[in-house]
Amino acid sequence: MKKVFYLKTCGTCKKIMAEFDLNGWELREIKSEPVTTEELAEMYKLTNSYEALFSKKSTQIKAREIDTKSLGEKDFKDLILDHYSFLKRPVFITDKQIFAGSDKNNLENLRAFFEA
Repeated sequence: MKKVFYLKTCGTCKKIMAEFDLNGWELREIKSEPVTTEELAEMYKLTNSYEALFSKKSTQIKAREIDTKSLGEKDFKDLILDHYSFLKRPVFITDKQIFAGSDKNNLENLRAFFEA
């Protein structure tokens, strides 16, 4: 499995995805085709944390007046399934690895993966 979950209106997603040869990768635009419960479970198996997949930069946090410090794993899961903007992006997922988000460490690991 090789999938990329991204948002087509996200400049960061476009920039990161443009760095790599994604031939053979399934590209999933999460606004038009939201992440399923099964797909989120696959991601969870690789992270053991819904919080690690949760975007604390989502505009929905302020709009819904969510206190992220009070959330538990089930809350993170439910929110990600409820609205596409709660998923960190982009998410690159293979059978054995996951790279979620745009932080520096994640991008370094993603580049190393593509160079291998």
